Amino acid sequence: MKEKNRWLIALSAVAIHLSIGSAYAYSVYVKPLEQLGWQKTQVSLAFTIAIFFLGMSAAAFGQFVEKKGPRKSALLAAVLFSVGIVGSGFAVLIESLPLFYLTFGVLGGMGLGLGYISPVSTLVKWFPDRRGLATGMAVLGFGAGALITAPIAERLIVNIGVSNTFFSLGITYFILMFLGASYIAKPPEGWVPKGMAPGTVSGGKYDIKGTQDLEQLTAKEAAKTKRFWLLWVMMFINISTGLMLISVASPMAQEKVGLTTVAAASMVALMGLFNGAGRIGWSSASDYIGRHRIYAIFFSIQLIAFLILPNITNVLVFQVLIFMVLTIYGGGFAALPAFIGDLFGTKQLGAIHGLILTSWSMAGVMGPLLVAYIRDTTNSYDATFYIFVVFLAIGLFTSFLMMKDIQKIKARKEMQIQKAS
Repeated sequence: MKEKNRWLIALSAVAIHLSIGSAYAYSVYVKPLEQLGWQKTQVSLAFTIAIFFLGMSAAAFGQFVEKKGPRKSALLAAVLFSVGIVGSGFAVLIESLPLFYLTFGVLGGMGLGLGYISPVSTLVKWFPDRRGLATGMAVLGFGAGALITAPIAERLIVNIGVSNTFFSLGITYFILMFLGASYIAKPPEGWVPKGMAPGTVSGGKYDIKGTQDLEQLTAKEAAKTKRFWLLWVMMFINISTGLMLISVASPMAQEKVGLTTVAAASMVALMGLFNGAGRIGWSSASDYIGRHRIYAIFFSIQLIAFLILPNITNVLVFQVLIFMVLTIYGGGFAALPAFIGDLFGTKQLGAIHGLILTSWSMAGVMGPLLVAYIRDTTNSYDATFYIFVVFLAIGLFTSFLMMKDIQKIKARKEMQIQKAS
């Protein structure tokens, strides 16, 4: 068989992630759905259900991805996600809120989770020399999906109505995901790009010649390690912090620095761009700096930002700090698959990735709910920043524990090699 082009594999992954990333444009449906007589909290619950099932299904489908491969997994994701979106249109047509929860929330969420992990583990294997860049490209597609879908969906809603918008977009997503799934495939066993030694991966500027993965573990073996849970905690805190800001960005900007409604909306749109830029920027940087160092940098920057934000009154400084945190939110997602490969190898990367993404489900509930509760209780957002400072300090400490654990394992492996020789 002719060897596939790894850059077309990356493009296929982007097509899948662009489609499922459209779920983050959900806010454009909120007001039109309220016109059905559904309350805002009821409408918002559908998105919460979708994010919850994203994380849970990513964990549940992890072994399926490993056994059936990326093509079949991505095809199933295409069916689940597109049926969920088309079914949402039918639910709107008959004005059934429970059916909308089932279609958009449960089926769509399952498609999200499976579609998210299906191509990523394959990309890590195709790009051992540029793991961070490869996964950053795919996850950038996920972030860009909302930016592309939002204006299209808004225009479609005006011209053809909400239900027909869901029908049209659902069919479009299926075509894109089907095309992406049709080309994507694992590389041949032991494949490496020209000029790279077999069994090595990009290891950061302190290891320019490349390094081997720390270990090759199954998902069950990985879940029993200390570093698995350290990584889970790091992701939970990073995601919670980003989602906290995303969930209240507009009202917070109006209250803290006096932005108008229109200006706050523009800031939210720019947050999406910085989220996407962070996915490709930080993940690419991790190929040179090293993934274990990049997460320590993430928590250090956010810790400083959250200590400053309660006292900020300058509009420009406020927005710069918010945008910086959003690049880190996106960068954390993008660097994750490559980091998993560094720590546990590519033996069952998809399954391990799915298990780690349960942190997304938990953070999707905790972050927005916590900031809403604190704002209602204290009548201010300032207390939220200080509470999250504690979380970020824990995240920074956890990243140091991760680095120590990695060094310990490397030292043990070196001793074993010396004894064997």
